[in-house]
Amino acid sequence: MLRINLPSQKKTKITMPRTLAVTILLLGLIAFTLAIVYASSVPAFIGLGLTFWGIILLYVQNEAYTKDIILDATTTSLLTTLDQTLQELEYRGKAIYLPPKYLNNPEDAKAYIPKQKTGKLPTPEQTQSLETQPSSRNAQGMLITPPGAELTRLAEQTLGTLFTKTNLEYLQQNLPKLFIEDFEIATDFEIRPSQDKPPKTLDSSTDQIEQKHDTIYFKITAPAYRNTRKQAQQLPRIHANIGCPLTSAIACMIAKATGKPTILDTQQTSEDGQTTETEYRLLEEEPT
Repeated sequence: MLRINLPSQKKTKITMPRTLAVTILLLGLIAFTLAIVYASSVPAFIGLGLTFWGIILLYVQNEAYTKDIILDATTTSLLTTLDQTLQELEYRGKAIYLPPKYLNNPEDAKAYIPKQKTGKLPTPEQTQSLETQPSSRNAQGMLITPPGAELTRLAEQTLGTLFTKTNLEYLQQNLPKLFIEDFEIATDFEIRPSQDKPPKTLDSSTDQIEQKHDTIYFKITAPAYRNTRKQAQQLPRIHANIGCPLTSAIACMIAKATGKPTILDTQQTSEDGQTTETEYRLLEEEPT
């Protein structure tokens, strides 16, 4: 598991062999035994110290640490490649994060990108067909695995549940602790329904999707991915349509938990790249 140390960019990777940690722990237990047999306090103190460090080494060696600058560098290149691909294929629509019923595997996280800005929400049958059949260059839209898909999967594993079995209230209650304490990649986290707003279209040039909707406000202050979020602002199809790994992951979680197609409505990143505020819109589907 990736663990980010918030106070500093410097990370330390523990390379202590597991056998050495076990040996230290066993020596500590032996010292405790000798203290009991000979009724001596010296082996007891020695055993206490060895046991303490043995347990610490066994715990920390299971955590993988890396510099967040490396994390940013590798992630940014992937986002740049995705942006270039969308430009070359001339896909201009806003990514629609799909709920489980649109997918053949409900545990997957996928986003549908219409080819045109005026593209409309696909049907579940259309997206399921795109999963099984390669889409042509002239297709009305394409399915992608969004940047936040694996972070969403990791969140489910850490929380021990599938977001498809939860709701928005669950996200509000559990995601702050997950990102701040468990993942240690954020210092502040907020997610809540936005104040009621009148319905609006998917895009300023879109008149096909003008329906009732809900909006969800999300704010995160996270030193991790800060350079990625700053770089994403320079990628037009990523920043406005798909999002960085963090905002993309939240979109995946919202779509799974609410069962509604979700888009990034507005997004704003601070100058230092650490704080991002995003509003997501839940799309109401056409009656069948």
